[in-house]
Amino acid sequence: MPNASPSPPAAGQTPEELLRRTAVGEEAAFASLYDLFSTRVFGLAKRIVRDPSQAEEVAQEVFLEIWRRASRFDAGRGSALSWVMTLTHGRSVDRVRSAQAAADRDLRVAQSSTERDVDSVVEAVEASFERRAVQRCLGSLTELQRESVTLAYYSGYSYREVAELLSAPLPTIKTRLRDGLIRLRDCLGVAT
Repeated sequence: MPNASPSPPAAGQTPEELLRRTAVGEEAAFASLYDLFSTRVFGLAKRIVRDPSQAEEVAQEVFLEIWRRASRFDAGRGSALSWVMTLTHGRSVDRVRSAQAAADRDLRVAQSSTERDVDSVVEAVEASFERRAVQRCLGSLTELQRESVTLAYYSGYSYREVAELLSAPLPTIKTRLRDGLIRLRDCLGVAT
């Protein structure tokens, strides 16, 4: 990619003048800028990103940016060399940050997917134990309590609907449910 020995600009053509001419679309001036700065741009990019192929991509991006933004160069604020090297530095740092952000993102995704897998297994095992414990404790209730609790909490009926289904007075159903829930709580070892 970079030329081993950059050729000096044609007589009377300073890098600043080449940038001005590049700004108006002169391809020859841009080619001269490339010849003049390609080695330095690639070298700085390689020092920052540390990967030659990434450095080549950064250098291509820098020269594309020079072509597009040459009109923004202000000789009053610094030399053409400093402007080009500032562009190179910025693009190189952006590339390193982007690569680091991608690596961090991949790590977070890997960690979260691993945690979710473990969490879902733990949750499934706990739910299975809880189901068995509830089934065992439901078996310890009287038939009337079990029937009332099952209708109210597993079938979703209201206390009044349970009373109607079982043809029992509402206060009786409420008492059965209260007593059944107390026995379930004690059987499951739930603290009050």
